[in-house]
Amino acid sequence: MNNGPTRRDLLRMGVLAGVGLASSALLPAWAAAPAAAPSAPKGRLKQSVARWLFQQPIDQLCVTVKQVGLSAIDLVGPEEWPVLKAHGIDSPMCNGAEISLKQGFAGTEFHDELVARYTRHIDLVADAGYRNLICFSGNRNGMDPLQGMRNAEVGLKRVLGHAEKRGVVLVMELLNSRVDHADYLCDHSAWGVELCKRIGSPNFGLLFDIYHMQIMEGDIIASIRRNHEYFVHYHTAGVPGRHELDDTQELNYAAICRAIRDTGFGGYVAHEFSAAHTDPIDALRQAIALCDV
Repeated sequence: MNNGPTRRDLLRMGVLAGVGLASSALLPAWAAAPAAAPSAPKGRLKQSVARWLFQQPIDQLCVTVKQVGLSAIDLVGPEEWPVLKAHGIDSPMCNGAEISLKQGFAGTEFHDELVARYTRHIDLVADAGYRNLICFSGNRNGMDPLQGMRNAEVGLKRVLGHAEKRGVVLVMELLNSRVDHADYLCDHSAWGVELCKRIGSPNFGLLFDIYHMQIMEGDIIASIRRNHEYFVHYHTAGVPGRHELDDTQELNYAAICRAIRDTGFGGYVAHEFSAAHTDPIDALRQAIALCDV
């Protein structure tokens, strides 16, 4: 038996609507039923946001990120960790051990200072119950990229034994040298992946910054599928301009995040863009929804 509308019902409803009488009270129950509620967030990818994007005091930023549905903030140093803990906010990518983006492990002249700084910071990260600590190759400064890789391998191996004992992962960020960080050495995924292979430790990996690698090499999804075992963490931003993840930029972040999800990734995808066209908080909400795959 068919309990749906007859042709006569449909015609009558059309007439009623035309004269402004088709209120919910006059329609049958099947026609007046409310639309289905939007589905809950999938949450298959954990998401975070970079601390430096918002010039709010850290306690206010903790409130903000919780309001948009996040529970983590990237690139926070030890002095602000107690505030994160008070708000129940994670620190999935810690910082504060580095000298600078230009002075990194590729320069042997920085090794002694870097070893001292990272040894101390590894203990701080471990004692706080965190896991990932960012590091940088630094600039080429005229050296051959292969020599820079050898230098970085030597310097990193001086601290990786301690990182392994404390359960901390050193994560080198891939940055572009074309637009934002001229002369930076670790500017292609192939260079970073080869360094990972040379080091051969589960406590060293890469921060695959999608914005930077789109500028340098493109082919983002294929690179993720090919090298995901070396990618500990991801950063997002629109290309060009490092702005919000909207229709003014060229990357398909929904597809990219599905590719990350499909690798079985269990870490964080962190937003690191500067909003140019919308309110920053609204832009962050939109990015979270776009990457919720």
